[in-house]
Amino acid sequence: MFCSAFMSNYFNEMFSGKTVRPPYQGLDSWSADMPQELRSLKQSEAEALFRRIGITFAVYGDGGDPDRLIPFDMFPRVFSAGEWHKLELGVKQRARALNAFLADVYYRGEIIRAGRIPADLVYRNEAFERAVMDIKPARGVYSHIVGVDLVRTGPDEFFVLEDNCRTPSGVSYMLENREIMMRMFPQLFRENRIAPVEHYPKMLRRTLASVAPERCDRAPCVVILTPGHFNSAYYEHSFLADMMGVELVEASDLFVEGDFVWMRTTEGPQRVDVIYRRIDDAYLDPLCFRPDSMLGVPGLMNVYRSGGVTIASAPGAGVADDKAIYTFVPEMIRFYLGEEPILNNVPTWQCAKNDDCKHVLENLGDLVVKEVHGSGGYGMLVGPKSTKEQIAAFADKIRENPGNYIAQPTLALSTCPTFVDEGIAPRHVDLRPYCLVGESIELVPGGLTRVALTEGSLVVNSSQGGGVKDTWVMA
Repeated sequence: MFCSAFMSNYFNEMFSGKTVRPPYQGLDSWSADMPQELRSLKQSEAEALFRRIGITFAVYGDGGDPDRLIPFDMFPRVFSAGEWHKLELGVKQRARALNAFLADVYYRGEIIRAGRIPADLVYRNEAFERAVMDIKPARGVYSHIVGVDLVRTGPDEFFVLEDNCRTPSGVSYMLENREIMMRMFPQLFRENRIAPVEHYPKMLRRTLASVAPERCDRAPCVVILTPGHFNSAYYEHSFLADMMGVELVEASDLFVEGDFVWMRTTEGPQRVDVIYRRIDDAYLDPLCFRPDSMLGVPGLMNVYRSGGVTIASAPGAGVADDKAIYTFVPEMIRFYLGEEPILNNVPTWQCAKNDDCKHVLENLGDLVVKEVHGSGGYGMLVGPKSTKEQIAAFADKIRENPGNYIAQPTLALSTCPTFVDEGIAPRHVDLRPYCLVGESIELVPGGLTRVALTEGSLVVNSSQGGGVKDTWVMA
């Protein structure tokens, strides 16, 4: 049954009034005819599959279950081919501009010379890595996997919440969500023409191989560098390595000798050409960054600088997805591409600016405030959902360090039907497509839909209790 809460002021992606929107028409009778007993059985089956496969994650410092399941909702989110076409064009445009920005600021800094972005915002940014200055990576690509977080507010209104240019996670859930839905409801895939996503690992390997160094004179050797099994995203690291057919390595498996990076194997050292790293910049090379790092490879940056290996994504790529830099991405698109943005940013106030900070402090109860370098839903305030005490405490944090915060209006995020105890009810969702940048720019039709399972909540992050859904693009 559909709960009465479907009648709300938020854009409902399934219903226009009482009419089912075209992308969802294939799900109307499926959901209406599913009895509670079958729904509970299927939900238990999905959880058992997730547990058996090992799709778990950890939240650092919470003292809870280190093998926690991300809640999976069986009601898929659906986009029409036309809706996806606009999103695909906008995400690709954004990925091109972000990479052009990185190539510029680590070389000539033309956008700063032109006065389009303040120099301090870039060169004093903690994510800016001076060790990368004047290094030209293969094909000029710095961010090889760009995750763009999108929200929807109406039939044709999509906004970018933030960019992820370093190591965006979650793609394993996109793939496993689809696999589990196909196992549990094969008839849905027979009755609906749904664009596939299972070729993502093949696309990722092709992308990584395409950015091998010019000195690579054979089939490129690609590896995934992981911090190890204690990392919260280790399942994804091992999953992608397995799906791509490449080695999953830790720092102890690699060493530098001469002008190259080598991998220890049972048959002797093997030269490595491309490292898809899933560790932060600070830990990549103890001779260049943190000297106490046990997760990195000593001398790696020297080989990278000389063109002996490709690191994906490049060290220093994080300066492009800083939440303060985010406000300038539309300007990047105009400056580097000579185009108008296809996808709009959310209006944003920078607390580093006196007038903006004054406005934010006066309107905290109506805004969402985020730390510039925050992630995972931490370090943020959702004004309309906060108490007076929480707002007052956060105001003190902003006054203490205004440059550490940005603020945005509380958007009326779209809702998607979601199975709850009472039946089916609307819950707020966002979307993270994964754009691959190498010899070409491409993305699979879909992405990771995250859902705020708590009624009324706008926070979709898994670390904050959010869940995931399969994302369909109708072919």
